[in-house]
Amino acid sequence: MKYVKQVLGNDLRQVPMVVALLVLLVGFHIISGGRMLTSSNMQNLISGNAYVLILAIGMLMVIVIGQIDLSVGSVAGFVAMVVAISARDFNLPWYVAVLLGFVLGLLIGSWQGFWLSKMGIPGFISTLAGMMIFRGAVIWLSGSISVPGPKELQFFGAGYLPEWGPSWTQMNNPTLLLGLAAIALFTWSQFNAYTSSKLGDAETALPLWPVCVRVGIVGIVIAYVTWLFGSGRPGTSFPIPGLVLVALVATYHIVTERTRFGRHIYAVGGNRQAAALSGVNVSRTYFAVMANMSFLAALAGVLFLGRATAAGPGDGTNWELDAISAVFIGGAAVSGGVGTIMATMVGGVLIAVLNSGLMLMGVGADKTQVIKGLVLLLAVAIDALNKQQGRPSIIGKIMESFRKKEEVTTQ
Repeated sequence: MKYVKQVLGNDLRQVPMVVALLVLLVGFHIISGGRMLTSSNMQNLISGNAYVLILAIGMLMVIVIGQIDLSVGSVAGFVAMVVAISARDFNLPWYVAVLLGFVLGLLIGSWQGFWLSKMGIPGFISTLAGMMIFRGAVIWLSGSISVPGPKELQFFGAGYLPEWGPSWTQMNNPTLLLGLAAIALFTWSQFNAYTSSKLGDAETALPLWPVCVRVGIVGIVIAYVTWLFGSGRPGTSFPIPGLVLVALVATYHIVTERTRFGRHIYAVGGNRQAAALSGVNVSRTYFAVMANMSFLAALAGVLFLGRATAAGPGDGTNWELDAISAVFIGGAAVSGGVGTIMATMVGGVLIAVLNSGLMLMGVGADKTQVIKGLVLLLAVAIDALNKQQGRPSIIGKIMESFRKKEEVTTQ
């Protein structure tokens, strides 16, 4: 077990989720007769869930500060409707209409942030009001009918990386380059960390072989995913919404893990009073996180408008529930202060795989909701079990048994 921990970097918190995701993918692939792990299904899975995963990025930050935002689905639907109406009725160019939507998202986020940071009203209450306000506004503006969106947005909502380059690769070349870039970036980050550890304390320096094994395993996984997305039917490749999602995940991972603002978010969520005493501006952190959430909701709404080609009065309904589920399945704590962007993405993809696999098996929407609810309850139950002092979690018990075996072996 010691060698496994060295390969995984001694951080085993995300292992159960990743294992559960792999089991679901392989299990659904076998049960569905080989229809799960196909290029077209995986492309649809990413395109059809990118907007929820974008919401989950912002929701993770909201939950880490100990709040919740129930209005994101309504805000996304409202912004999409405004973009569609402004382009159709006022003849605004599509990019001006989209810019108007982003500004509107920031204004709505500022409104939500004001009630939380200045008036002290909990996010649950203020965003519950926002959910009703903007849901009603969508229906009011649209007159309960769908409004067509600008055709140019279809590229961003349902497009693929274009075809160019030599044909001997037998793949979509931009997707191939994207995969090679991902492998190169991961390899560089791992060996950079190894080199940094060698420059520090020699006793705590990382050995080289686990780094090589880790790079090899992740490289094989990325290569397989690249082949899966790049070898589909002509005209398809890695989806543009997926590309937007990858850029956002990389950006927000750096923001939450490597910046002062990210440290403030975790400090406020962990202990608000202690954070304030240490100089963190709690009010400003609350305001910025809520404003960011609505901006991402606006972006999700625009991408969905491009995919659906029209804005409808029911767009965004229950999106907030899927985003919240992704965050908690990803291991975020209900009390705040805990959670990562990467783990949230694993949780979101797990929900998406669950939806896709159950659909391939012909399971109805009613039973799918029941199963998703049970998965969410199980994830939160494991989190609650982890917090009970003196009682190790299920994974902790497994690890404890391995440690005992190691001690017996070494004696």
